[in-house]
Amino acid sequence: MENRKRNTAIALIVFGIIILFGKLLGFFTIVALCMIWFGAHRIRTSRQSSGYILIAIGSLIIISEHLTLIIAILVLSLGLFYWKSKRTHKHATYTQKQSFIQSLRWDREPWVLKHMSIWNVVGEIHMDLSKALPEEKEVTLILQGIVGDVDITVPEDMGLIVHASVLFGQVDIRSEKETGLLNKVIWQSANYETSTQKVKLSLSYIVGDLDIRIL
Repeated sequence: MENRKRNTAIALIVFGIIILFGKLLGFFTIVALCMIWFGAHRIRTSRQSSGYILIAIGSLIIISEHLTLIIAILVLSLGLFYWKSKRTHKHATYTQKQSFIQSLRWDREPWVLKHMSIWNVVGEIHMDLSKALPEEKEVTLILQGIVGDVDITVPEDMGLIVHASVLFGQVDIRSEKETGLLNKVIWQSANYETSTQKVKLSLSYIVGDLDIRIL
């Protein structure tokens, strides 16, 4: 009986939220955001083709419903990306990349770890820092965009600082997990100050599934 009441309460709350956001954003916009979210989830579970299709359809619906707003969000996001990259990498040489759709997989072969800023509208990023060849003792990575599925593996002996935020989605860093709306996590490994190799991660997406695993 109690479970039934609880399920009824949850259903009413969810239904109320859908109605509220439906009034504010429109029914088709809510459907499109759900499609983008499920698409990102399918990409994570190796169903890449259907995931990208859902993201593409959801994006097209949002663009058709709110073209001016979408352009404004893209311009604002890209402007903030340039500003943050320049401020963060003020005294360092860094690589900067921008793309509309990107699938980045640096988790299979050795790769060069250096100061870097990456921005994309829709991005799938997999990094294994245990396979990385660092250029410097301390490296800063900025990953930013609109929709992101980010999966980063970090060896335990590497010092790590993470600043992660998503408007819709989840952030998962070891014991720290935030899910839902307006999620922000700031995390630092206990060995950061004493580590010979340090990495600072700055992750920011509007819709995202951010997973940082410590080996």
